[in-house]
Amino acid sequence: MTISSPASTQPLPFRPKKRLGFNTRVSFNDDAGPVQGLRDGIELFRTAEQLGYQSGWAYQRHFDHYLSSPLPFFAAAGQHTKHITLGSAVIPMRYQDPILLAEAAGTTDLLIDGRLELAISTGANAAFDAVFGTVDTDARTEAKRRQARFLAAISGDILHTVTQPGQGAPQGAELRVTPHSPTLRSRIRQGSASLSSAIQAAELGIGLISGTVQHDQAEGESFGEYQARIIEAYRSTWRRLWNTEPPPVAVAASILVGTTAELREKYAAYDLERRTLGIAASRPKGALAPPAQPAGAQISPVFQGTPDQVIEAVFNDAGLAAADEVVLFLPPAFGLSESERLLRDLAETVAPALGWSASF
Repeated sequence: MTISSPASTQPLPFRPKKRLGFNTRVSFNDDAGPVQGLRDGIELFRTAEQLGYQSGWAYQRHFDHYLSSPLPFFAAAGQHTKHITLGSAVIPMRYQDPILLAEAAGTTDLLIDGRLELAISTGANAAFDAVFGTVDTDARTEAKRRQARFLAAISGDILHTVTQPGQGAPQGAELRVTPHSPTLRSRIRQGSASLSSAIQAAELGIGLISGTVQHDQAEGESFGEYQARIIEAYRSTWRRLWNTEPPPVAVAASILVGTTAELREKYAAYDLERRTLGIAASRPKGALAPPAQPAGAQISPVFQGTPDQVIEAVFNDAGLAAADEVVLFLPPAFGLSESERLLRDLAETVAPALGWSASF
């Protein structure tokens, strides 16, 4: 998405962006292998922190050339950073044991001094059921059940009272997840691709991050328009149920600032690839080709062009205008140096015009 002239007005109500983040898949290719991909991922978090980014997010994807287990990665990245938050975007609850995830999350959060932000989802991939096992109910119902169990576990709730003595658990013992991080639940978000999931997040009292794919939009409704409607539904539901102001909402978007003609040409090519191939665009060498994009789903636009063009595009997008935090979605096939350049150019040329200031 490009705009022909620099911004002169702000036609939409625009929330200043108090936080700036990025989203990486911590991908690797067949040539360099996973060890290099993981090391590059840690270096990317270090670079982002040095540039003043407040948050870094890693996407979970099983059985492919991407990060499959975010929490060990965050524990490692946390030892190389001091301030930036480390978050998952997203972890599908259908394929998690909620108690084991709660234990790992509490441990990781304590190791990195309370900087963990987990975004979870209730979506599923039917192809994985053969590996993780089938369930008696539909996948979304099962994901919601596991989500509720996970939230109870990280809240410190009693999970079971021992009725028969066993090793290390006397009769009458009240079992809770340990180690417990008392503030972790306040940093849990729902990854939302629809109005219903955003409303569910508000009902659960957890935060919201809106990603780059959505469904159930109205006919003729643009990605940004539907995203703004999702955000408003979340905020209004939260205020009605909790009588407080909702947590800041994060939105992931491909915001590629071309500071040179060569970069603008490169980002325009990625834009075309994404509009042509959809979710199959930008795959590292050796990665699996995803199935066809689900019917009715739409993906977010790519905001690319000169700094002035990108600034105007962001101001004119209803979803980005409504967000409190912008999260730069990095093309999965981009290498470390290419991603670092994207981080630097966004932070230095565009983000300050959005109301953002760096944290050091």
